[in-house]
Amino acid sequence: MHAFPLEEIRSRIARLQSLMAHDDVDAALIVQRADLYYLSGTGQDAHLFVPREGNPLLMVRKSLERAIEDSPFAHITAIQNISDVRERIAEAFPGPFKTLGMELDVLPVNLFRKYEEVFPEAAIVDVSPAVRAVRMVKSPLELGLIRKAAEMNASMFSAAGELLEEGMTEMEFAGLLEAHYRKLGHQGYVRVRGFNQEVFYGHVMSGPSLAVPSCSVGPTGGPGPNPSFPQGAGPRRIGRHEPVSVDFVGVWQGYAVDQARTYFLGQPPEKFRRAHEKALEIQNRIVSAGIPGTRAEDLYDLAVEIAQEAGLREGFLGHPQPVAFVGHGVGLELDELPVLGRRSPHVLEPGMVVAIEPKFIFPGEGLAGIENTFVVTEHGMERLTLLDDSIRVVG
Repeated sequence: MHAFPLEEIRSRIARLQSLMAHDDVDAALIVQRADLYYLSGTGQDAHLFVPREGNPLLMVRKSLERAIEDSPFAHITAIQNISDVRERIAEAFPGPFKTLGMELDVLPVNLFRKYEEVFPEAAIVDVSPAVRAVRMVKSPLELGLIRKAAEMNASMFSAAGELLEEGMTEMEFAGLLEAHYRKLGHQGYVRVRGFNQEVFYGHVMSGPSLAVPSCSVGPTGGPGPNPSFPQGAGPRRIGRHEPVSVDFVGVWQGYAVDQARTYFLGQPPEKFRRAHEKALEIQNRIVSAGIPGTRAEDLYDLAVEIAQEAGLREGFLGHPQPVAFVGHGVGLELDELPVLGRRSPHVLEPGMVVAIEPKFIFPGEGLAGIENTFVVTEHGMERLTLLDDSIRVVG
């Protein structure tokens, strides 16, 4: 059974072709795995050629058999190398094309140069903005998969309180949660588009670890297990009356939800309770304001204004370098569009899925905050992630 019906794939291709026509792009060659899966239904090693008009051509190096099983396309051809790509395209599309769109935001330079050699007559331009714009608005089928991921998260976050024990290391706690995920069918890998960005399920950190800066593009990072992977859970032992943040990405059949909850062994200090309540206010104000037609940057400005008025601007969204967004799109990748951020060009429309994450960092102490995933509907934002927003007090 195909992951996506042919009608769904055709709709995605048609939307991409419309943007290509608007940008005067003659054809596109899709090679990045998440984009390829989205537009063809397979994650195999392949090239997808999309002309400005007409049907696409899927060319597979390995595995052809798997691609035929995965994709609803009727005509799929085999290739051995990049040179074969040109030959197959010439056979199916004899007319010349002057511009060839590729995903230049992720394509390595060495590969880019090879494609320049293979297609010397075409100017290779960046088609990734168009592809990401198409992917930004989710279909009912995609939303169904994201809802399943939210159900997975509800099970994992509910189990977290039962698994957490004083004295266990962050990595030990994270491993128990990851095992719970795997039993539910989590694929393990969380796709991130940004260069040099890596995510292993997400972040589990406690106490001062939550305030350790790192290379992570999110508000938190943590020391991680070692300098080669300097983010997320590390060897620190979890103590009482300190925040334990579980910020994990549930993935079901490729589609993700992003969610975070804070746990305490024993009652949390009043400082963290107050900041948590302010984070909930920011989240709820964004949700109330997030109707179709709203500028994404206005929602970020609203969050900053609330934090400023509460005297909590320092440490809001990170410390010592706060990130410039309070929410981000999720789907096949964790860092999709739109971005609810400073100077964001995006305007909300139905079908956009965003994770909202107002968080306050207290250096040397920890974090207070929340994260949930929402979908923009005709009437506003609908929450997809389950479980109430309260601090989870254990023991």
